[in-house]
Amino acid sequence: MSKLTDLPKRILIGRALRSDKLGETLLPKRIALPVFASDPLSSVAYAPGEVLLVLSIAGVSAYHFSPWIAVAVVVLMFTVVASYRQNVRAYPSGGGDYEVANTNLGPKAGLTVASALLVDYVLTVAVSISSGVENLGSAIPFVIEHKTFCAIGAIVLLTLMNLRGVKESGKLFAIPTYLFVAGVFLMILWGAFRGLILGDTMHAPTSDFEIKPEHEGLAGFALVFLLLRAFSSGCAALTGVEAISNGVPAFRKPKSRNAATTLALMGLLAVTMFCGIIGLALATDVKMAENPAVDLIRDGVPVGAGFTQDPVIAQVAEAVFGHGSFLFMVLAAATALVLFLAANTAYNGFPLLGSILAQDRYLPRQLHTRGDRLAFSNGIVLLAGAAILLVWIYGADSTHLIQLYIVGVFVSFTLSQTGMVRHWSRLLADERDRARRRHMVRSRAINAFGAFFCGVVLVIVLATKFTHGAWVALLGMVIFYGTMTAIRKHYDRVADEIAADETPADESVRPSRVHAIVLVSKLHRPTLRALAYAQLVRADQLEALSISVDPDETKALREDWERRAVNVPLKILDSPYREVTRPVIEYVKGLRRQSPRDVVSVYIPEYVVGHWYEHLLHNQSALRLKGRLLFTPGVMVTSVPYQLQSSEAAKKRARKRADWSAPGSVRRGPVERGNRKG
Repeated sequence: MSKLTDLPKRILIGRALRSDKLGETLLPKRIALPVFASDPLSSVAYAPGEVLLVLSIAGVSAYHFSPWIAVAVVVLMFTVVASYRQNVRAYPSGGGDYEVANTNLGPKAGLTVASALLVDYVLTVAVSISSGVENLGSAIPFVIEHKTFCAIGAIVLLTLMNLRGVKESGKLFAIPTYLFVAGVFLMILWGAFRGLILGDTMHAPTSDFEIKPEHEGLAGFALVFLLLRAFSSGCAALTGVEAISNGVPAFRKPKSRNAATTLALMGLLAVTMFCGIIGLALATDVKMAENPAVDLIRDGVPVGAGFTQDPVIAQVAEAVFGHGSFLFMVLAAATALVLFLAANTAYNGFPLLGSILAQDRYLPRQLHTRGDRLAFSNGIVLLAGAAILLVWIYGADSTHLIQLYIVGVFVSFTLSQTGMVRHWSRLLADERDRARRRHMVRSRAINAFGAFFCGVVLVIVLATKFTHGAWVALLGMVIFYGTMTAIRKHYDRVADEIAADETPADESVRPSRVHAIVLVSKLHRPTLRALAYAQLVRADQLEALSISVDPDETKALREDWERRAVNVPLKILDSPYREVTRPVIEYVKGLRRQSPRDVVSVYIPEYVVGHWYEHLLHNQSALRLKGRLLFTPGVMVTSVPYQLQSSEAAKKRARKRADWSAPGSVRRGPVERGNRKG
């Protein structure tokens, strides 16, 4: 089967790379920025809209609070960026939030952070892809009409790109990311120039609409709660910041300095674009509503279910550049593409974190293994599968998916920064150099403020989003936590069980005797080959064992055995209920009870075939027997292969790629076409 899939695998993801080529996949800052920071950079395409959507509950009058919410998001962004610059310098190994929490707060805190990050990475893919489909749908109606199908297709395509390797995918992602950033800055500058210098009046497509408020005249606690909910939605702009701290090993040297520089540049670009889009949205009189079909009013009538609400960035671009203009189309395409590629932040963070967790025995060891292109292929595929499931369940609706978002981010932010405070406190206890102490005190103060601020935001997010879908993210975190705890317990239990003792144990003592059994159904070439191999091993006792299901076949086998004068005794067990597996198991267990220190070695003749469908026709009894015998202590199972003609054909097909020898072919020689039997 591996040969059958080899060619399409090479076409899709490229030729395998040697392990010593890993250094060539490390990223310079210009490539690392779009690879690791595309998520927070692209979030400006939907985060401003989420702020306005929440404020619209109180009507258009609440929009004047949006600049203050933007300021709060900016302060939070700079706080988080400053805090994570301390992280990447202190922990350059790539564990990020998980390593910081695990080292300084203990395994339970580390596992909580890991669970939160894994959930958030899955949501990053689902939200980014869904939002990208919606942005692309503003220009191409077909996409929005089939958005679930298009979103799943985008995830599959992105998965294949990442399976080709980090550096190769990073080059592909750099152009649209930089094009998007340039397009947004051009839109902000041109919009400011038109409004402030030329005095033009720009109108968004929804500027003439009215909003029907769900709750009019909010004041007091209700208004505060609404503003906090809008702030928590705007915090979507911070998602992905932690990916840089998790991905430090992927940077070129000096790793920590390059990662810290990339963090600072990412934060500056993201907050500038976020504030610029909020400002232009207010200037162009953009209207947004959580339920546009009912709450958006045009000419005194609700717009109805047929109305498609374009994202804020698309409406602002139309107001600034003009509908259908070249720059509008370029920015729309770049926005959709960068949102698709923003999921790449998760594709680099999830597999790397999964590898670290697998190394710590919290996830299956397969996630720690690099694939042909030196990427963590199993983690990439697992992430894609989980994201596709979410997109399918929620119909690729970013407004619903985003309610699940952010919780995991701020759980990891808060615990990570708390861990960094303990990290600096521990180092300060032993440090005597004044200059280094001043640096550590400053770093601890930054992380302490970050921990406090992120903790407050976490409480706000939980309070305002829990009933709107955040509980799903919390449930996902609990499932991940429980699963990883169970996996670690299993690995620990197995490690204790198989650990070699200092004194000789039963496993290291040579068995007193070996009782060999060759399973026989008919006396044909595979059986004769298995008998010859078993005799070569020279067991203390050798016998052939057959199960009598059909009296006529059993009689024919006995006569053939005697006629050929096979020098191995044949034992036949009756099976009145026509079972094959159970009599063999009971017989073997009986031998073990009689002589507990003996080893029973069972030889099973098997056919080697060349086509996948032939496996359905052969070796089924052998598979069942092996599955049962593996659970019997003191029993060794050996498969003795016999190559049929179809296996020789498969070998010839494979010769173009590599020299290949079927098991036993050197000893037996090629199979002649007229010699097929069994």
